[in-house]
Amino acid sequence: MKFRRNPVQSFIRNVVRWGIAIPMLYLIVWPIFRGAAGNLEAALNNPPDPGQIGLGIVLTLFILWFSNTIAKMFQILPEWERLVLLRLGKSVGTRGPGFFIIPPFIYSVARIMDIRITTYEVKATRTLTKDNVPIDVIAAVELEIENPEKAAIAVRDYWKTTEWASMEALKSAIGKNDLRPLLSDTESIAISVKTAIDADAKDFGVNVRAVRITDIAAPDSLIEELAVIARAERSSQAKQIQAEAEIVVATQLAEATRKLTTQKGAMELRQIQALLEISKEESSTIIIYPMDSFAGENIASAAAGTRASVPTGENL
Repeated sequence: MKFRRNPVQSFIRNVVRWGIAIPMLYLIVWPIFRGAAGNLEAALNNPPDPGQIGLGIVLTLFILWFSNTIAKMFQILPEWERLVLLRLGKSVGTRGPGFFIIPPFIYSVARIMDIRITTYEVKATRTLTKDNVPIDVIAAVELEIENPEKAAIAVRDYWKTTEWASMEALKSAIGKNDLRPLLSDTESIAISVKTAIDADAKDFGVNVRAVRITDIAAPDSLIEELAVIARAERSSQAKQIQAEAEIVVATQLAEATRKLTTQKGAMELRQIQALLEISKEESSTIIIYPMDSFAGENIASAAAGTRASVPTGENL
């Protein structure tokens, strides 16, 4: 993984590097070359000593190497980076963030890890479900490094290893489920994939924060068949709910009828309530008469625009 260059660290290293190299070159190497060359006339008559020139070149290279080694001792890491440190080849933990010094020759840097949350995409193409339907699934995986030391030492490339584990877990989840649960219950599928990835990733210090199923592509013909089945199921459920409601209403009506017929005066109260409900309509005419009165029946018939029937032999 590539890391952004730290300008503060580079500045400090350059100051230390040239702060050591320039004085040493001036005090040690420059006198050797000046003594070997002499003045211009002497240099033309007597060529400079090759041994002294070779010594000056060797000392120059040594001073540059020494100053560069000392400059690399100084490390400055930002808040999101951690440095995995080795001492004579053995891990001694992590360092950072901030400024610190690593002595050369004994200590060495194994790796600098970025511990920020990272998201990558996993694709499972043409994978068969439990009911033998080929589908394409795309998932987004969020991960972070919990243990930088394990991520640098326990595995060579934690990124590639986690990516392969994610792909394997996604395909396994697809193969264990039918198409309908994959389309309707993506959250539980994502949880099962996350659990499977965590089982492998925890061995090298990586934590999978979340898995999100972003896209599922199935054949159009199968999606249409599932839509037909879903519509039929919804229609069946609606009819079942309606039938249950009618049963409840019928039960309540039967109970109301039983109470009205068994309690004295209940039927008369129900008639009065019905009259009150009818009277709310402006276009209605209400005529109240005793139920056993023939004169009341004639009045009601006349108000309704009909002629009441008269029994044989009775004079009006």
